[in-house]
Amino acid sequence: MQLETKIPLGTVAGRIDHLAIDAKRGHLFIAELGNNTVGVIDPAKRAVIHRITGLSEPQGIAFLDAQDTVYVANGGDGSVRLYRGNDFVERGRIALGSDADNIRFDAKDARLVVGHGSGALSVIDPGTNKPVASYALKAHPESFQIDTSNNRIFVNLPDARAIAVLERSSGKLLAQWSMEYGANFPMALDHDQSRLFSVFRKPAKLVGFATDTGKTVADVGICGDADDLFIDAKRQRIYVICGEGFVDVLDLRDKLRRIAHIPTTEGARTGLFVPELDRLFVAARAQAREPATLWVFQPGP
Repeated sequence: MQLETKIPLGTVAGRIDHLAIDAKRGHLFIAELGNNTVGVIDPAKRAVIHRITGLSEPQGIAFLDAQDTVYVANGGDGSVRLYRGNDFVERGRIALGSDADNIRFDAKDARLVVGHGSGALSVIDPGTNKPVASYALKAHPESFQIDTSNNRIFVNLPDARAIAVLERSSGKLLAQWSMEYGANFPMALDHDQSRLFSVFRKPAKLVGFATDTGKTVADVGICGDADDLFIDAKRQRIYVICGEGFVDVLDLRDKLRRIAHIPTTEGARTGLFVPELDRLFVAARAQAREPATLWVFQPGP
């Protein structure tokens, strides 16, 4: 993993949350939570090309090509706000109540799924921009993954010290796996091997589970304060982005052996791996002597 460049993000203060990509235009969206903005970056130009303002603690972001729309979940007012992909003009809002957080796209049913509140996933029809279902949970959902092949949704519930397993089509709670460790935030699904990976902060662990039983199949120590986790299917690697100031790279084929421990900067705990660009982006918040920047890594062969 080589650091290719650092892209300055301009005047951005406070915490940075999740990222999304418009692959056709090559635009990257960054939820600048502490700034109440979303930065629009053109990695090819290595520049910020726009900034969406007036948000309320933006957290999760999704871009849907079919609607040519950017969807931004706002923790402050519980809304999902919609912006046109060509000019970033607001085109609507969806009120979910409180603490709208992570967003995922269910490609099988062409639905957006948003975690929010003290415990719910809302399913939104992008054609009408209306909620069509709501699934109750035991606590606020952090990262979740949609397994369309097996009709499941896996949800991290750190406040309940658990992972919930829902039936994707109905929202029915099928199981709730109790966790030995605490503060499980990021999550990734290994479709090829039917494994679910979750990162814990207390202590700093990456744990793999069999998706059918919840049985632990891997348990390794990693860097601390992780908030994003990605699988590189081409190289069979896992990238863990940690606010401690590192990216850990682990080998999926060799018992999650750590093959790289790459320094970044303290507080840089979110990012995005984009297979189409074959790049890992890491968002670094502003520090006393360093402005906010986007670090661009090129994975090795």
